[in-house]
Amino acid sequence: MDTRRALLVDAFTADPLAGNPAGVIPDAAGLSADRMGAVAAELSVSETAFVLPADDADRRLRYFSPTQEVDLCGHATIAAHAHLYQEGAINAGEHTVETNVGLLDVEVGDDGIVWMTQNRPEVRRVDIGYDRLGDALGIDPAALRDVGADLPTAVASTGLRFLVVPVNFLEHLSSAAPDHPAVETLAEEYDAAGVYAFTFDTLEGDSTLHARAFAPGLGIREDPVTGTAAGACGAYLREVSGFDGELPKEMIFEQGHFVDRPGRIRVRVGATVRVGGRAVTSLDGRLAVPPGEDDDIIEA
Repeated sequence: MDTRRALLVDAFTADPLAGNPAGVIPDAAGLSADRMGAVAAELSVSETAFVLPADDADRRLRYFSPTQEVDLCGHATIAAHAHLYQEGAINAGEHTVETNVGLLDVEVGDDGIVWMTQNRPEVRRVDIGYDRLGDALGIDPAALRDVGADLPTAVASTGLRFLVVPVNFLEHLSSAAPDHPAVETLAEEYDAAGVYAFTFDTLEGDSTLHARAFAPGLGIREDPVTGTAAGACGAYLREVSGFDGELPKEMIFEQGHFVDRPGRIRVRVGATVRVGGRAVTSLDGRLAVPPGEDDDIIEA
């Protein structure tokens, strides 16, 4: 029976069992989409990255949640490249990656920090009633209305769309009690992967903002630390001039504390949007992968 090396790599942290765990299959050549989906379901983390050969890039990555293929995943991209670098399979420097959303540039620093250049930013302000938002997120609508004049709700993307929702204070964000079917409906309505709620009220003094991400439509009730959403939020902040038009050279987005998986995402917004972080392997083993089977449809 075919066996493949399978890892759990915790992204956006230097500490095992923190940050956002990603499955990584460093040699996925020959696996069908069906088998990739089965492996992702077995590893049972939010996303698993499958490393494949590519014709027009250094490598190809495909991403699967336990229930479906995902076009792009920031933390799994960071995890895969951090592992490959730590193994000596790749060198520090610039790399190109083929994904379902196109080619991406990834830079691995000598310090082990992996930087992922995001796709061209898209930000679209949307008018959603604060009562509806508050009900879906389990947050007092006044906490949303309080900042809404300066920080509007928007759909933002640098590769994967998120509904970006500002909240006034951390106490309101921390006590959020999402109605997951309502969040899923809201995200579907705006063609978004999920909802990314944030506040400038932070736990750490050097952090720019604190965020929580809810993506029940992808089978993820709450994502610990979300790279693609952080990139989208960075683009959002530039668009709405949340810093009076001048963003810091590098921002730190903290996330995951309320699901006991704290992590830190580095975000740089300039000519392009870049998301970066560290990663550490927490599990390394081999997984048996049975061959794909024919359709099990029973005909009468």
